[in-house]
Amino acid sequence: MGTVGLVLLSFVVVYCVKKYIDYRAVLHSIGNHPGYRTLFPSYGIYSFIFKKPIPGITRGGMSSWKRKHRDFAEFGMDVVSLASVIPTPRSMLLVADAAAIKEITSSRTRFPKPVKQYKVLTFFGANIVTAEGDEWKRFRKITAPAFSERNNRLVWDETVKIMVDLFENVWGEQKVITTDHAIEVTLPIALFVIGVAGFGRQMTWQEDAKLPAGHTLTFKEALHTVSTGVFVKLATPAWMLRRGLTQRMRETNVAFRELEQYMLEMIQARRSSEKKEERYDLFSNLLDASEDDEGQPKLADSELLGNIFIFLLAGHETTAHTLCFTFGLLALYPEQQEKLYQHIKSVLPSDRVPTYEEMNSLSESVAVFYETLRLYPPVTGIPKIAAEDTTLVATDYNGNKITIPVPEGSGVTLHVPGLHYNPRYWDDPYEFKPERFRGDWPRDAFLPFSAGARSCLGRRFFETEGIAILTMLVSRYKIEVKEEPEFASETFEERKERILAARGGLTLTPIRTPLVFKRR
Repeated sequence: MGTVGLVLLSFVVVYCVKKYIDYRAVLHSIGNHPGYRTLFPSYGIYSFIFKKPIPGITRGGMSSWKRKHRDFAEFGMDVVSLASVIPTPRSMLLVADAAAIKEITSSRTRFPKPVKQYKVLTFFGANIVTAEGDEWKRFRKITAPAFSERNNRLVWDETVKIMVDLFENVWGEQKVITTDHAIEVTLPIALFVIGVAGFGRQMTWQEDAKLPAGHTLTFKEALHTVSTGVFVKLATPAWMLRRGLTQRMRETNVAFRELEQYMLEMIQARRSSEKKEERYDLFSNLLDASEDDEGQPKLADSELLGNIFIFLLAGHETTAHTLCFTFGLLALYPEQQEKLYQHIKSVLPSDRVPTYEEMNSLSESVAVFYETLRLYPPVTGIPKIAAEDTTLVATDYNGNKITIPVPEGSGVTLHVPGLHYNPRYWDDPYEFKPERFRGDWPRDAFLPFSAGARSCLGRRFFETEGIAILTMLVSRYKIEVKEEPEFASETFEERKERILAARGGLTLTPIRTPLVFKRR
């Protein structure tokens, strides 16, 4: 072997020895807590490279969702560790223990949000999701008042109008409406709601809006293209997007530019208006909250844009996907759908539309909605990071208390499917049982909105919209699975797996939910 070969071999040996030493140090730092040991991690870019698990190499992309609570059952406790070698040896804890999660979410200084992972969401500017520390406190103080009771009422009233418009002017006299994917129904509904309750922009199903001067897209077109093109924006370098190498890139680039222009125009119009109208949409509320007593802005325009955009993104996609899963579940479980229908009719015996005051009486709609969120949580993993050397205490399945070292800088992931499918908190956790949300239920084991100070600001907005849509649709239409000849011989479990199949995304995304809506 030549000199060059010996040098290269020596380099490889030294590299591997160093990696091994660092890896052993990582295991020692967590007390060699039981869990998975792999060459590559199963997050970040590696989750896209390795879709399927390879023992000893990777757990594979979407492993947390696909395995749900099984990882924890295998190790006999609800906190397990991950340790990987490449690119840098590091550890992570997956947590599905309700008490430990409560401790983590209550201790923001010990377990802050790893904001670096969220910087990609600063398309228009810094926002409450991408901030931590004093910046987060400032954003929280300014943005929280935007989610007011008046805004919730606006969400309900406008959602009901949008559903009536769908029933009367789109579906009309049709007795049967067939869709190849229910997202074709839920996505525009959510888009229209965020348009009016988020931005104060009325949109209808049959809108034929004139193009405003200086724009190449209507507000509705820009909003829709941005909401569906987020991953294109995330995955494409800025220079490539500007050049528009593909049709999708060109459309996405134009839509983001157009939406930014619309929002800046709205800011300017509201700030320069002599007469202040009483408006309760999020955009107006945020503008009001972001000005001091002398009318001076507390937020820069980019921060205003960044926050309203993140509310748009989170609220619109989450609602559309959750309702798609909800309709799929009700189609698969007609007895649960009938219970829901009968309860709605007991609250609304006539054919009138429900009022905002009746929302709390629609307990069965809430139970169905919550059970969907338990089974199909929008976010499957909530990341935290240890800001200092600390510990977590958990109980194994034999009842023993286990103290787990958590070294500074290590990752901690709140494993939402592991928690939601944990038999310690939920009977028959893999079954669709809305009745589990009647009466007392384990609130600390329900995490679709996160918890603690960093829990979702828009929870009430989301629930109000979702329950209004669900109630309105089930009160007038029966939901069934679309019959397709190629699936005629499938079992119920096969059908359920097909109808409710999901993939990763910004939120858990239904792949294809073919349904039929039959007028009652």
